[in-house]
Amino acid sequence: MLAPTIETARLLLRHPAAEDLDAFVTFSADAEATRFLGGPLTPHAAWRAWAMLAGAWQLRGYSMFSVIEKESGRWVGRVGPWMPEGWPGAEVGWGIAPWAQRRGYAREAATAALDFAFARLGFETVIHCIDPANTPSLALAARLGSRLLRRDVAAPAPLVARWDLYGQSREEWEGRARNT
Repeated sequence: MLAPTIETARLLLRHPAAEDLDAFVTFSADAEATRFLGGPLTPHAAWRAWAMLAGAWQLRGYSMFSVIEKESGRWVGRVGPWMPEGWPGAEVGWGIAPWAQRRGYAREAATAALDFAFARLGFETVIHCIDPANTPSLALAARLGSRLLRRDVAAPAPLVARWDLYGQSREEWEGRARNT
């Protein structure tokens, strides 16, 4: 199963593709970009991670989208629904390339991904696994209308991380959309 293509004002969210791999490898090797995502990866490990994201579409029927800037065609990051085995819940997560940060792309893509998760996938609740020191992601979660659900949740092995879980219900998301 390939991901549907979702178009926003400035972005395309689509299935992870081979032509995105170089940008993903660069992103994955950047210590600052991956500080809250498990740390930098070697090119070989990044390839395996990319294959996992693409393959989850077939196995689960959803996964992270490749986010593409419409104007330039550049890979912006990966955003979308995510729940591998052992995950603490149905997540909509994000990881944006350093060059694309502070442009509102994460919010634009995450909004489209939340709409997709609730309306198309039928998720009843969505979480965001956020390191308490990741202030940009905390701010984005708040702008999306998510609230703190649980503190200090251990990541599943082999990840070594502790997160606070933020999130909201479908009802909260739909209510927010009606009030904006």
